[in-house]
Amino acid sequence: MTPPRRRDAWLAVALQLALVAAVAGAAVWLVHHALETLRARGVRSGFDFLFDSAGFSLSEGWIAFDAGQPFWRAFLAGLVNTVRAAVPAVAIAVTVGTLLGIGRLASHALLRGICGAYVELVRNVPLLLQLLMLYFALTQLLPDATEPLELLPGIWLGKGGLALPWPVDGRWEWPERGTFGVTGGAALSPEYLAITLALGFYSAAFVAEIVRAGIGSVARGQVLAAQALGLTGAQELRLVVLPQALRVIVPALTNQLLSLTKNSSLAVAVGYPELVSVANTSLNSTGRAFECIAVVMAVYLALSLAISAAMNRYNAHVALRGWS
Repeated sequence: MTPPRRRDAWLAVALQLALVAAVAGAAVWLVHHALETLRARGVRSGFDFLFDSAGFSLSEGWIAFDAGQPFWRAFLAGLVNTVRAAVPAVAIAVTVGTLLGIGRLASHALLRGICGAYVELVRNVPLLLQLLMLYFALTQLLPDATEPLELLPGIWLGKGGLALPWPVDGRWEWPERGTFGVTGGAALSPEYLAITLALGFYSAAFVAEIVRAGIGSVARGQVLAAQALGLTGAQELRLVVLPQALRVIVPALTNQLLSLTKNSSLAVAVGYPELVSVANTSLNSTGRAFECIAVVMAVYLALSLAISAAMNRYNAHVALRGWS
């Protein structure tokens, strides 16, 4: 006979699968109904355009794309560009946000004030405005591409973007300053830098508050016990406070990472060729507004579900477990 717990678990899985199937079926029906309505009104519809030649190219990206390739490859290149900007932005947001959150609880009044001022300033100014201001700074205030700043050996910054050493054919290729600019290595465009940095530092302000709340949720007795054991402040934070604070931090952090990924669509404002930018160009080329929007919605839904699944798995790993 099946144990009650196992039976309940199988029942829960079956109900979830049935719900997913129902939602997927409803989505398929809605798409089919919308396409049939458009055809009935004489409007060309369908996703067959995805296999036609796009007729436009992308300014940058990890996937090579030219005008003769199909639309589906353009959407794929746009998706890769979205992920290419979102992943470093997540790293910036989590790292800077954690430091800011800890800084807001520091005993040093000046440090607390600086961290608090950053959080209040950044989170209360719309992300789009910050993105445009950062893009203006990168393209107008930096030196010309022919006279870039050398931040570190082999790292150049100018209006043309950021040049970095990059492995090529098993060896490191270092950027070199030439007559007409920097050549060699990897080049990060101002558009890419603007969206990545804006997303990262904007989200860091929200992550800081999440971290601060998580640390504040740890019982004072745990801190006193760590101090009684003779742990240093850094050891106390790393070994006692943060591991327990994660149970509060991770669920809220999941929502913030989802928001960050979806906010990457604002990159269209500075001309970075991410998913929404590709969809806009495809829509103008084909007139398939419904189809292009549907593709973007489906891709963002898939990205959000993947992030949620990964963070939920991590949350289950770090969650405190009670007595069984």
